[in-house]
Amino acid sequence: MDHQLFDYSPIVERPPIHWPDGARVAFYVGLNVEHYEIDRPSTSIFPDTRALAPDPLNYGWRDYGPRVGIWRLIESLDRHQVRASVMLNSDVAERYPQIIRAGRERNWVWAAHGKNNSTLQADMSPEEERAYLTEVIGTIEGATGRRPRGWLGPALTETFRTPELLAELGLRYVLDWANDDQPYRLNVPGMLSVPYSIEVNDIQLFVGKSLSGPEFVRIVKDQLDQLYADSASSGRVMSLVLHPFVISQPFRHRYVDQALEYVVNHPGVWVTTSDEIAEHYSAAHSGVSGVGA
Repeated sequence: MDHQLFDYSPIVERPPIHWPDGARVAFYVGLNVEHYEIDRPSTSIFPDTRALAPDPLNYGWRDYGPRVGIWRLIESLDRHQVRASVMLNSDVAERYPQIIRAGRERNWVWAAHGKNNSTLQADMSPEEERAYLTEVIGTIEGATGRRPRGWLGPALTETFRTPELLAELGLRYVLDWANDDQPYRLNVPGMLSVPYSIEVNDIQLFVGKSLSGPEFVRIVKDQLDQLYADSASSGRVMSLVLHPFVISQPFRHRYVDQALEYVVNHPGVWVTTSDEIAEHYSAAHSGVSGVGA
């Protein structure tokens, strides 16, 4: 099956991207703030019990994030003056209002991330999906005081209609298509894809690959150094994807500090948000059509 959502565009054939103040790499922290339902399986550290209801082992591991981990991570973000791009489940607004309040105090960016991370966005009729998206986006806007501009599906799930429906609701970019180092236009009027990393992502690195803290720091440094080298003639995007129940375990905390210290002090890096990346790209390339333009 082929699709019409976006076209093939080799990165070497695109008009150059110029970030503000001559920066070469636009960097943002994709902070996942999520709610998980207690009676449904989801991301697990011990698969043998994930089908149980309840599953105290895996649910408790995930629930560490909003109870403890997020507050430790906020200290690191504040220390390095990094404004988070939050991938927000709308259920968080009701269940963890203190997190919303902390984010509003820091002027975080809020990208909609579905209702919760136990409900994947698949097998919906157009009417069901439109109602679902409308509810999620409206709930987040009501809680944060700001209508989301971006979308990340739970577990990066979409239907073939999702970008079009999001555009109807006023959103401007999606993060689900992790296939590029630059933003590009989808074949949906007004809708962009913004890079979001599957691999420079604490779940993949620590849970999927069982890497250590020092290996995490090395990967972040290597990712930035290579993107910086690639960006001599055209800008790139680097995301660092974090989940508080993973990266903010006490024995890992120092390593996210070390990684952020390297990034924010690296020359030629624009420390920004996913919203600002999309806005800058869209404004600078508004008159150019075609993917990657």
